[in-house]
Order: sequence, then C-alpha cells, then structure tokens
Amino acid sequence: MSSITQIQPLDVPSAIAQRRSIKTFKTDPIAPELLKQLVELTVAAPSSFNIQDWQIILIQDEAQKAALAAAAWNQQQIIQAPVTFVFAADPTAGNKDLTPILEQGLQTGAWNEGTVNYFKNAVPQFQNALGDKQREYAIKDAMIAATHLVLAAESLGLSTCFMNGWLEEKVKEVIGAADNPDLAIAVVVPVGYAAEPRLNPGRLPFSYNVSVDKIGNPYKG
Repeated sequence: MSSITQIQPLDVPSAIAQRRSIKTFKTDPIAPELLKQLVELTVAAPSSFNIQDWQIILIQDEAQKAALAAAAWNQQQIIQAPVTFVFAADPTAGNKDLTPILEQGLQTGAWNEGTVNYFKNAVPQFQNALGDKQREYAIKDAMIAATHLVLAAESLGLSTCFMNGWLEEKVKEVIGAADNPDLAIAVVVPVGYAAEPRLNPGRLPFSYNVSVDKIGNPYKG
C-alpha cells in the first residue's frame, strides 16, 4: 500500500491541457477521502432540469472488476485500476418523483415556488415530448458528468481513460441492471495512478473542424 501524497490541485486549464488517456495503471489504491472528493466533483455536473439522470457505479471488488473487464473485451486497465466508474443513463428519470430535487432547489434558494411549480409539469412534458430521444439526452448528461470526473481526477494527480469498447448488455449484467431495458450505458472510466507516460498526439488546426456561423467558414483563431 503506497502512501498518498497531498498534492496542490491543478487549475482547470492545466488539467485540460495535460490530461491523456492512460491505458495501464498501477494497482495503488485511491484514498477514501480522495475518492469521495472525485464523486462530489463528478455529481456537481449540470444536467437537464437538474434531474441528475445518471446512475454511477464504482467498480472496486476484484470479482466485479474481472466481470467488467470480461464485458469489455478483456481490457486490462479495468483490472489494474483501483476503481472504474460506470456511467449509466436513465432515460426515465424525468418521469419519476422529482420531489427531492424540487425541494432541495427550494431549500438552497436556487429556485422559487414559481419555478418549482413550473418544473412539476414542464419536466415530465419535456421528457415525454422527447420520445425516442430520451435515451440520447440521458446519455449526454451522463457524458457531461464523466467529463467532470476525468478533469477532476487529472487535477488531483490521478489518471483516467474513456472506454467505449464494451458490450452494453454484458455491462448491465455486471452492475445488476440486466432487467432494466431503459437503462443505457454511456461510458466506462477506469481511475487510478498512471503506470505509463503518454505524449500529446496533437490536434488538427482549427480550420479543419472549427467554423464561424456556418460549416466551411473556418475559424482561424
């Protein structure tokens, strides 16, 4: 067990600039208080109407890690990393009881009675109007939360890797959601201490894929 050295967190621009996708991890554990901080910063992410339509599962048990790796084409970073975050998206969250969310918004002073009364009807109506886009919207919210995680982790001396290489139904079995047809898996993110350096592979010039007003009118910076 290695000791965890207290570090000075990076500022956001530095964390964005230096983050790389790490594919091999040390098995060193993440201190519980540091993991809690990561979770707090992850769920601080915004979501549509603040419905927080994600389910985040921390895979830490060795048998669970092995099962998740098997569901992800045996990619070993899940075995190596002390924790892997599975970001699931619940397309039905906006149709469930919103009382805890609405009451908290009132208590914090973020929302007034008028806003809360509006949300009581507007949120379910909006969700229903999305139709088959509900899944897509929930996945977007989960991905925003996952992005918060990877930048928070980088800032706090940890490394991460967004993983898309997995079988959704197999991952759902691992997390105990095989009987929930609505739940979607957005992304899987191992978190730990890097066992390898990764150089910046570079990015295309802005003119390739950043435009002003319309595609084809390149932003030149």
